[in-house]
Amino acid sequence: MTNSSELVNLTISEAAAALRVGETSALALTEATLARIKQTEPTINAYAAVPEELAREAAQQADAELAAGNDRGPLHGIPIGVKDICYTKGVLTEAGSKVMEGFIPDYDSTVAQKLADAGAIMIGKTRCHEFAYGVNEPPTRSPWELNSYPGGSSTGSGVALTARSAFGAIGTDTGGSIRIPASINNIVGLKPTYGRVSAYGVLPLSWTLDHVGPMTRTVLDNALLLGAIAGHDPRDATSARADVPDYTAGIKDGARGARIGIDREYVLYPGVIDDVRAATEAVIQELSAMGAEIIDISLPEFELTPETLFTVMMVEASTYHRQQLREKGDLYDPATRATLQLGELVPGTHYVTGLRARERYRSAMKDLFQRENLDALVSPTMPLPTALLTELHQPRRDMEIGETPMISYIHHTFSANLAGQPALSAPCGFTRDGLPIGYQLMGRPFDEATLFRIAWAYEQAHDWHERQPPHVYDSGEKK
Repeated sequence: MTNSSELVNLTISEAAAALRVGETSALALTEATLARIKQTEPTINAYAAVPEELAREAAQQADAELAAGNDRGPLHGIPIGVKDICYTKGVLTEAGSKVMEGFIPDYDSTVAQKLADAGAIMIGKTRCHEFAYGVNEPPTRSPWELNSYPGGSSTGSGVALTARSAFGAIGTDTGGSIRIPASINNIVGLKPTYGRVSAYGVLPLSWTLDHVGPMTRTVLDNALLLGAIAGHDPRDATSARADVPDYTAGIKDGARGARIGIDREYVLYPGVIDDVRAATEAVIQELSAMGAEIIDISLPEFELTPETLFTVMMVEASTYHRQQLREKGDLYDPATRATLQLGELVPGTHYVTGLRARERYRSAMKDLFQRENLDALVSPTMPLPTALLTELHQPRRDMEIGETPMISYIHHTFSANLAGQPALSAPCGFTRDGLPIGYQLMGRPFDEATLFRIAWAYEQAHDWHERQPPHVYDSGEKK
């Protein structure tokens, strides 16, 4: 298997299998990925930095270790992208901001170290919004529609995966920043349980809401990547002391017996466009046909999520940036700076009220899962597909309340961050205009394995995840 385009189209599990039977090498996978980056970067700008020589050295080491029988696991020799807010020793880490320009950490974030320990090849640093706050617009573009929003804040990770310039990637999620680019780019993204993956060495946005998680092209790959990066970290005060299971062990057991809840009034509200509504209903019907039990539920506390999350996030973000705003305020993007300064004006009483509202919401969610014996909640990941960049902050013509596309995107994702529960986005179809649609499963704390099992069962019935965007380049020409 020597064709470069064949290699980059392999999934993580396929590439891992090919490595172990001698059909390819870590160096070949790395060279193919670097070639793909050079082909696609002039158009999509997924990467902030690509340390080519370090990647080649790591690939050669992986090949030598595998040849000697030192197999570190399924990520050994696999090129992985890392979001640019994660510290990487000796590699530029700028968090999409002039404030961090030229910064090279002298240590690795835990997630970067775990990838290295698993033998993965850190192929590059993927672009993100400034400090992951989602205000400024990086130059990244989605291959599905170059003039549209590519998803934030883990934008580079999502775009690199759909463009086949990475086999997997690391993202972070404070209000949907893994799942939104996953939905927009037709890939799989998981926000794990709060504390499941260490945030040590990851620049915080809101430390009580931040999550680090895997982004991949398939559900199985996501389970493999989570298995490598999850686990307790004594350097992270928020890290959970929970055992890490083999997430692939029961992944093929199917959806039969799973109890899946849906609050139709909330998740299928009028802002959900017809194509997304139909795709979500189709997912529900198929899971039911596979033996899952669909439970209609109602959780009024869902309505608390936007105001609660914004209050907590704004105060915590402003607290972290307080000193830098005073010392380097002119280096921030003006919109990011204004948002951070606005957070300093939120009264302490409002922040405390937000924390209390979050506890009320978490308690209600816990009671719901226990009362209905639920395994998951299902919803669209987003009420609509991506929008043109020029329309991103304009009131939607189809919404009487004047909701903007950007506000719509987070309608279904905020709740999992507030609850701290795992939530997975996976492909479930396309709009009539050919734009990807994702659905979301939100599960019980530390039960990511059940989400993988349900999503894998659905994935096997479709080829959504195999479809590639029109703006992908093989030799400099559009397909």
